Amino acid sequence: MIKRIKDPARILTFDTGGANRKKGTGMADPGALEGFDLIIQDGLVGDLIPTGSVLNSPHKVIDAKGKLVIPGFVECHTHALHAGDRSAEFKMKLEGRSYDEIAAAGGGIVSTVKAIRSTNEKELLEVLLKRVDIFISQGVTTLEIKSGYGLDYESELKMLRVINAVTKFRRINIIPTFLGAHTVPTEFKSDRDKYLELLTGYLIPAISSQNLARRCDAFCESSAFSPSEVERVFKKALDSGFELTLHTEQFNNIGGLELALKMGALSVDHLEVLKDEQVAPLASSGTVAVLLPGVSWTLDYNYAPARRLIDAGATVALATDFNPGTSNINSIYLILAMAARKMKMSAPEVLAAYTINAAAALGISPKTGSIEKGKKADIAILDAEHEDQIIYRTGQNSNFTTIVGGKIVYNKLN
Repeated sequence: MIKRIKDPARILTFDTGGANRKKGTGMADPGALEGFDLIIQDGLVGDLIPTGSVLNSPHKVIDAKGKLVIPGFVECHTHALHAGDRSAEFKMKLEGRSYDEIAAAGGGIVSTVKAIRSTNEKELLEVLLKRVDIFISQGVTTLEIKSGYGLDYESELKMLRVINAVTKFRRINIIPTFLGAHTVPTEFKSDRDKYLELLTGYLIPAISSQNLARRCDAFCESSAFSPSEVERVFKKALDSGFELTLHTEQFNNIGGLELALKMGALSVDHLEVLKDEQVAPLASSGTVAVLLPGVSWTLDYNYAPARRLIDAGATVALATDFNPGTSNINSIYLILAMAARKMKMSAPEVLAAYTINAAAALGISPKTGSIEKGKKADIAILDAEHEDQIIYRTGQNSNFTTIVGGKIVYNKLN
């Protein structure tokens, strides 16, 4: 069935000319069209034709009069599968307690690990589906979800099974990521090497054989894993056919960025303490810089240097980092506003960061993330006439319709 998205105020294509990303100052060009309709055929972007043109083939009309049509949002960094409650930690943050101090007091990741281990798959899936629905209602068409709160063999596999199960119940692109190297669990504190052996000798092979994930992440920080430990995990992951991403340069500079670039990671995420001398090597690489302003807001901490990265020619993406401790924020519109206000990014730049560049961070930008002929028709129709309105309406969900693979999966009126 052919569909025609008819009479929008503007279409932001984020056309890349085949590059499948927007680098540096190119992020400011949204490929805007006015007076055009979007044709969807066989679930793919078919054509862009002048509004009012006669389409002789039978087709369904999707009325977008006065609205803004953009690629569906790609949420490329979340810890959306979590259990338990960590609201008491926010009070500690307000009192000035640091991330490390909260962890030492029994909070942080360890608290969520206990909750995940004690919750069955059915209950976890019920919780996760509700969170996925919130993202879909905002125009998200691709959602990355990490493991990393199980931290033992059975619990990590349990998390990944639940993440994969989402696609049986919701029409959305789900990208599972294995984050076994999130922190060293309590039972392995005195034998880190044994935990690394669990990750490399047992978990990665099991995840690969069961096709539960093809993406591996780690947390390279003084309080988590060293570059040499991450390299050990990443070498096994690469040998098993995984793609790489890395949490790094959040609190310390200990060599994580350099390791990620050396090993060809698709993305490096956080970068709040990125040094000036690290900007150029990152900008000249193929690795995407994924920035997470929700963490900076929650921790009252540094914001990553978006402006320096963009001006240097980097590929910059944005994400919520939705998690129970350091960014309990699932509003992408709040993240867009934060990036504009606190990171000095323009409206076209924040939207490029949350669409085509976020897709590049996940390695899927040849298929989605922009409105280009032959790509998947993953589309968000926003109740706005211009992109500037999106960041002006701080935190307000402007999405009207979410389309995944040419099919409407959410409509505000239904």
